[in-house]
Amino acid sequence: MADYVISEVEVRDGAAMEAYRTLAAQTIAQYGGRYLARGGAVEVVEGSSPPGTIIIVEFPSMARAREWYGSPDYAEALKLRRTALERRLIFVEGVVPA
Repeated sequence: MADYVISEVEVRDGAAMEAYRTLAAQTIAQYGGRYLARGGAVEVVEGSSPPGTIIIVEFPSMARAREWYGSPDYAEALKLRRTALERRLIFVEGVVPA
């Protein structure tokens, strides 16, 4: 069963964001993750607050997503994240296929 990491991001520093994005992408791939959405157009259909940039990453398991997030590899990207962007990050369990 796949599980997901969903980020809603507001960029603070464009140059730092690009450096963060590069490092994060490398570590996501290293831990078996893949992008399903990465900053494409967003349309608010219900609700009032406009979202920031939305990123959805699929991992093969919740354990693997947590391993990625807590890894020394991703820790380097997290150092950049503090200045690059503000975000809400959530982990979501996927649905077991029928």
